[in-house]
Amino acid sequence: MQNQTGAHHKELIRSLGTIPSTAIVIGSVIGTGVFLKCGGMAQLTGSISWVMFAWVLAGVLSLTGALAYSELGVRFPRAGGEYVYLYESFGPFAAFLYGWTRFWIAGPASIAAYSVGSATFLAGIWLPTDAVTRAVVSLSLIALFTALNCMSVLFSGWSQTFLTALKIFTVVALATGAIFFGDASQGLFAGTTATTSTGAWPGFSAMGAATLAALWAYDGWNNLPMMAGEMRNPSRSVPISLGLGMAFILVLYSAINYSYFVALPFAEVLNSNSTLYPDALPVATKAAMTFLGPISVKLLAVAFVISAIGAMNGQILAGARVPFAMARSGLFFSALGTVSDRAQVPVVSVIVQSLIACLLALSGTFDQLTDSVVFASWIFYGATTAAVFKFRQLDKKSNASAPKFKTPGYPIVPALFIVLAALLVGNTIYTTPVQSLLGLGFIALGWPAYLFFKKAAH
Repeated sequence: MQNQTGAHHKELIRSLGTIPSTAIVIGSVIGTGVFLKCGGMAQLTGSISWVMFAWVLAGVLSLTGALAYSELGVRFPRAGGEYVYLYESFGPFAAFLYGWTRFWIAGPASIAAYSVGSATFLAGIWLPTDAVTRAVVSLSLIALFTALNCMSVLFSGWSQTFLTALKIFTVVALATGAIFFGDASQGLFAGTTATTSTGAWPGFSAMGAATLAALWAYDGWNNLPMMAGEMRNPSRSVPISLGLGMAFILVLYSAINYSYFVALPFAEVLNSNSTLYPDALPVATKAAMTFLGPISVKLLAVAFVISAIGAMNGQILAGARVPFAMARSGLFFSALGTVSDRAQVPVVSVIVQSLIACLLALSGTFDQLTDSVVFASWIFYGATTAAVFKFRQLDKKSNASAPKFKTPGYPIVPALFIVLAALLVGNTIYTTPVQSLLGLGFIALGWPAYLFFKKAAH
């Protein structure tokens, strides 16, 4: 991979250890989905068992992807994540399409969604409900965490560790309270929900949609490899942090979703906040009310905000390394590849990414934009995982030594991930063709942009 460092001089520094790296994994993944998605998934599947199956399936699928990414991160311990892996395996065009989508939509839209979500959680409880206040709060949050991420990466990493510790405490406290101190006479063990604890197979489309909803809550596990160029020992930190982090999240998500069904009647889960019931309380708030009472509404609003801003911080921290890598390879605006003199972080990339996020937050269309590229992200996840096979073949031809970390269960585990990713993409195109075509159309816009930057580089 071409690395045009001559015009930039400054390089990223390797200062992240295993603890902040693991915090980046957990903190980037745990956002708001685990507090909100269960209601919609229950509507899709019609039973507790299939909802839980979707959460476990999505967790295992994400974990298998994380293990494949671990091998790639050890092979190429540089900033950029998928951009680097796709560049080295399938060439600059495939890598550019990923970076193009990530830079303009996927990264900034996630940041915008978390910031506006935080303002929405606070509106009507701690803040006025008017649109101006929500806009000011959301933009202020983006500005604050952009400024924090313009400091040293070590400071950003430990800030992420602190925010991650807070959200883990929140999730564990909510799950424990709902299971052991909630109203057991209403939920799973009340004897009135037998028909909903197990149910008939809901069909592939419904199950695929439920799994996709859970995957949104697991999304973010791919962020850590983008930071590989700033880890002290990436060959150790990448696989440990990704593997343990995702395994921990799988257990945590299973526990908290199980707690919802223990504390609440299935009907209460069904009519929780979702597309069908946009004005209803989130399922997590309803579960908390069973042991905390009305005060839980205010407490959970604060918990949601902590969780959202933690995920937003992780997105800002990791996402800026993609346009940085694109610029360093000569395929994007060169200014994005600069490193600040004092903090030694890609400040320009961080700021530009957040400015786009601010525009999306103000536009009011970021939800639609995010939905249209969620499935496209899984196209790139599958393609990146396929790179493992490409590099193994190259190793065999050249008699190269094996990487320090190899994907467990190869070739079955990465092959399973690729097949399931393809099924999810196909199911999404079938169930939401308009949004899917919008996502594919935006990716296609990367082709003329690639030709422009390729010509400019020469």
